[in-house]
Amino acid sequence: QVHLVESGGGLVQAGGSLRLSCAASRSIFSFSGMGWYRQAPGKQRDLVAGITKDGRTNYADSVKGRFTISGDITKNTVYLQMNSLKPEDTAVYYCIADQDISPYRSWGQGTQVTVSS
Repeated sequence: QVHLVESGGGLVQAGGSLRLSCAASRSIFSFSGMGWYRQAPGKQRDLVAGITKDGRTNYADSVKGRFTISGDITKNTVYLQMNSLKPEDTAVYYCIADQDISPYRSWGQGTQVTVSS
């Protein structure tokens, strides 16, 4: 069983920054990849950013140049640095971890990010 605990969400004004953290119950190096999804009210859950075991990253077009995903193996934690936040970034942000055995994908409980205009 994989446990993921997100933190760092909150209320911020447009143009501000937040850093989300996702603490995993075991070494993040044991996962094939990790990432962040978000879901705004009434919308589907979409991928925001991902990072593979070998450090390759990918981002949604809407956050490229503003968000950065990174990992700290010593802390078993993945981060999402969010800069130049916009009201449309408001959503619940979920951490995910992928592995080659069941459960293939694990989800955190989510953390709310609210960006005021």
